Amino acid sequence: MQSPVIVALDFSSKHEVAEFLRQFKEEKLFVKVGMEIFYQEGPAIISEIKEKGHSIFLDLKLHDIPNTVKSAMKGLAKLGCDLVNVHAAGGQEMMESALEGLEAGTTSGGKRPLCIAVTQLTSTSEEQMKREQLISVPLQESVLHYASLTKKSGLDGVVCSSHEVSAIRKHLGNEFVTVTPGIRLKNDAVGDQKRVATPEFAKKVGVSYMVVGRSITRSNDPVESYRKFIKAWEGVL
Repeated sequence: MQSPVIVALDFSSKHEVAEFLRQFKEEKLFVKVGMEIFYQEGPAIISEIKEKGHSIFLDLKLHDIPNTVKSAMKGLAKLGCDLVNVHAAGGQEMMESALEGLEAGTTSGGKRPLCIAVTQLTSTSEEQMKREQLISVPLQESVLHYASLTKKSGLDGVVCSSHEVSAIRKHLGNEFVTVTPGIRLKNDAVGDQKRVATPEFAKKVGVSYMVVGRSITRSNDPVESYRKFIKAWEGVL
C-alpha cells in the first residue's frame, strides 16, 4: 500500500476498470473496489486487479449481526484484499466478530487484511446526522466516539473526513489508520460530498490515505490528475 492516494474505481463493468488501469501501464496503484463494481462483477474483479499488482481496498461497509459479518469476512479474507471495512454503528461485538472472521479466513502464513470502520459518511452533514440519526452531540464527537469504539474492538482504523483526523490522532495515536474520502484539489467540484478537504490539508492533519474518485477517474487525463494529487500531498504542486 505504497501510495497515499486510493483511487475509487467507481465503474459499472470490468471493461471500464481494465481500460482505466491500462492507462497507468506498469504503475502500481492502491484502488478502492466498492459496491457498484463488486455487485456487478463479483469476486472475479478482485482477482483481475490483483493480477496486475495493485493494492485493493474492498469497500463493502458490512453492517449486520455479528455472526453474519464474521462469516462474510471469513470469505472476503480469501480474496487477498489489503483493506476491508465495516460500519462502526454495528457495535463492538460485530466489529470483534469481523476481525475473527478475517483471521479465520486468512491463509496460513498470509497477512490479514487491515480492517477499518466507517464512522460518519462524508456525505453526511451535522444537521442531517442530528435530524435523521437522532444523534444530538456534535458530528466530530460522534466520529471520535465511533473511532474509540473501533480501536477498543481491535480494528486497525476508521473511515472519516479529514476534519476529524486531528482529534482522532490526539486521542487514539498516530498508528491508528485514517482513510478519508471527500478529497478535492482546490478547483475541483465538490459533488455529493459535504465535508471536503484538499490533499495539502489532509497531509497536514495526519491522514493515512485519501480516497479520490471522479477527480481522477472522470478526468481527461487520469494519469496526470493522479500525479497532481500526489504532488499536492507532497507539497510540490
